[in-house]
Amino acid sequence: MTSLLRATETELEQRETVPRGGVWSPRVVWALCTAVLAFWGVDSLYVGYFSPWMLGIRVVWATSLLGYTYLIRGVPPSWVAPLTDLNVLFSTLCVLGLSVEMGGVDGPYFVMVPVLPMAITLIYRRYVRSVIVCGGVGLAGTALLLWRDGHTPIQAFTWLSVVGGIILLAAYFSHQTFQAQRVEQEARIERARRESLEALAFSEHRRAQSEKLAIVGRLASGVAHEINNPLAYVGSNVNFVHTELLEARKFDREELAEVLAETRVGIQHIRQIVSDLRGFARMDENEPVACSLADVAADALKLASLRLKHVSFLQVDVPADLPEIFAVRQRLVQVVLNLLINAGDVLESHPVPGSEVRLIGRAEQERVVLLVEDSGPGFSPEVLSRLFEAFFTTKSPDKGTGLGLTLSRELVEQFGGALSASNRPEGGARLRIEFPIHRAGLSEKPSREAEGRERGAA
Repeated sequence: MTSLLRATETELEQRETVPRGGVWSPRVVWALCTAVLAFWGVDSLYVGYFSPWMLGIRVVWATSLLGYTYLIRGVPPSWVAPLTDLNVLFSTLCVLGLSVEMGGVDGPYFVMVPVLPMAITLIYRRYVRSVIVCGGVGLAGTALLLWRDGHTPIQAFTWLSVVGGIILLAAYFSHQTFQAQRVEQEARIERARRESLEALAFSEHRRAQSEKLAIVGRLASGVAHEINNPLAYVGSNVNFVHTELLEARKFDREELAEVLAETRVGIQHIRQIVSDLRGFARMDENEPVACSLADVAADALKLASLRLKHVSFLQVDVPADLPEIFAVRQRLVQVVLNLLINAGDVLESHPVPGSEVRLIGRAEQERVVLLVEDSGPGFSPEVLSRLFEAFFTTKSPDKGTGLGLTLSRELVEQFGGALSASNRPEGGARLRIEFPIHRAGLSEKPSREAEGRERGAA
C-alpha cells in the first residue's frame, strides 16, 4: 500500500513540475523562432541598415528557445529548473541587446524589459527564481542603458522605479501562483491517496470474500451429508403422516405428535446448518471489536466439524476466560476455519491410526495464542519455506487455491497479530496464531471468567 501511495504522489508531482513536452509544442516553438528571425528585416528598416549584430542576437535567441524545448524532454527532473533559468537569462540578454541597438530606453524594444518578467510569470508559473533572474538582469541592464544614454538622476530613478516595481509585482504574482498550485497539488495528492486506500480496501474485501466462498465450496460435501441425514427422516415422517391422514381408520394422535416433533427437530437442524454457512459467507461485520478467542474457536469448529468427520480425536482446549483480543470476529473465524480444514485435508490424504486435531488456546505474557495442530506428516523443509507464498499449494486444484494461508496471515497481521508455522516435536504440523491482549477487555475478566465457567459446563 505504501509503495502504491508513493508512486501516486510522485506521478502527480512530476506531472506538475516537469513539463516533458516543454512549455510549447515544437510546432509553436518553430513558428516563434521563425518570427524572431523574420523581424530582423523590420529592425533593419527601422535603423536604416542591415545589422549583423542584431541578426546574431536573434539567432542566439531562437537557438536558446529551440534548445530548451528539446533538451527538457529528456533531462532528469533536477535539471529542469536550471535549464529554465538559463533559457530565461538568454531571452532577457537578447532583449537587452536589441534595446541597445535600437535606441536604448527610447527604442521600441525596451518596453519588453519590464514586460518580460510578467510574461515569464504567465509562461513558467511555478519558477519564481526564473522571474527573479529575468527581473534582476533586466534591472541591471536598464541601469546601464540609462547611464550610457546620460539621463538625469531623476529620469534614471523614475525608470528604475517603474521597472523595479513591475519586476516586484511579477515576482509576487509568480509566488502566489506557486502557492496556489502547491495547495491544489497537495489536495490532488490527498484525493489520490484516499482513492488508493479505498480501492485497496475494496480489493482486500473482495479477495477475502473469494477465499471465504472457496472454503464454503470445500465444505460442500460435508454440508450435503449433514443435510441429507435429517432430510431423509423428515421426508419419511411426512410420508407417514400423509398416509395416516388419508386412511379412513382412526389414527394415534400421540404417535403423530411424536413424529411431527421429530420432524421439527430435523428441520431446525437443517436450518441451523444453512444459517451457520450463510452467516459465515456474509461479511457484513467489518469493524474490529473486542472478541473472545473461545467464541471464535466455537464458531470455527461448528463449521469445521463438517470436514473433520474422519478425524479420530478432536481435542479442544480454549479456555473461555482468556483475555479478549481486538479483531474482526468474522475474519478471524475464517482464519481458524481455514487452518482446521487444512488439517482435516492433510489427515484425509495421509491417513494415520488415531488421527488427531488439536485446538489449544493460552495466554503468554502480553499475548493470546491459539495453536492448531494435527498428527499428520508435518511440513517438509521445502514446503515450510514457501508455505505463505501466494498461489503455492501442495493440494489438487479442486481442494486448494494457494491463497488461504497467505490471506490468513494478512488478516491476522491487520490486527497486530502474527501467524507462523512449524513442526511438532512429536510429529505433525503446528500453526500458531498470536494476538496482543486487548487492554479494554482486561477489566471485564472476572465477569467473563464466570460466564466462561457456565459455558464450559454447558
